[in-house]
Amino acid sequence: LLEAVTEADLEAWADPDDADADGVSGRVARLDTGEVGRFGWKAAQPTVRSQVAAAFLGDLGITSSMHPLENCPPVQGSCASAPTGGAPELTDVRLGVAAAYVRLLGVPARRDGDAPEVLRGKTVFHALGCAACHRPSFVTGEALEPELSEQLIWPYSDLLLHDLGPALTQGGPEGDAAASEWRTPPLWGLGLLVAVNGGRRLMHDGRARTIAEAVLWHGGEAEASSAAYAAASIEEREALDAFVESL
Repeated sequence: LLEAVTEADLEAWADPDDADADGVSGRVARLDTGEVGRFGWKAAQPTVRSQVAAAFLGDLGITSSMHPLENCPPVQGSCASAPTGGAPELTDVRLGVAAAYVRLLGVPARRDGDAPEVLRGKTVFHALGCAACHRPSFVTGEALEPELSEQLIWPYSDLLLHDLGPALTQGGPEGDAAASEWRTPPLWGLGLLVAVNGGRRLMHDGRARTIAEAVLWHGGEAEASSAAYAAASIEEREALDAFVESL
């Protein structure tokens, strides 16, 4: 569904020069291939297929036509000389099938969307300015699978790169993103993390154990929203938690 969001929609939402002077200047990730980055913490992958191929190599050490070389650092000679499962190990057919499977996984159904506390939290979410980056909805364009086309979706992400300040600066640039820039992560399904993973570790490195910690780590373009959250009442924070947990 995120792959099917149109480039025109992303460009229309982007504000790289902060023309509206709201302090938020999200920009579209432009990769060396000319494609728009959408996936990964730094929006370094343009398609589900490329994201799946990168995960096969980076997480499992499995090569494909998109990543034909073994994931062996130069100092690990034994890695480079080890037997392989082929060249490449994953055929294009199998890569395509895996990507199709991932594309067609269903988004978790929302829970308790009409509960009074959740609705109050939605108001707080917008009042704090969270929706400036965590854009609530899109209508998809033409998708590879027809059933994903022209769908109203609620990912709570703009898929853009935002500078989140020095506290969240890590490593060097990746793709089109600077060290302090991150793609807005979608929030749908966040409330099920504990049930699925047995715990909650939020943000790119798992540093945040709660929604409150995640919000308070935001800096840079999100500094105003983070400060507003810090100044909010306990009741407002609890309502915001309930809203995000419902997504």
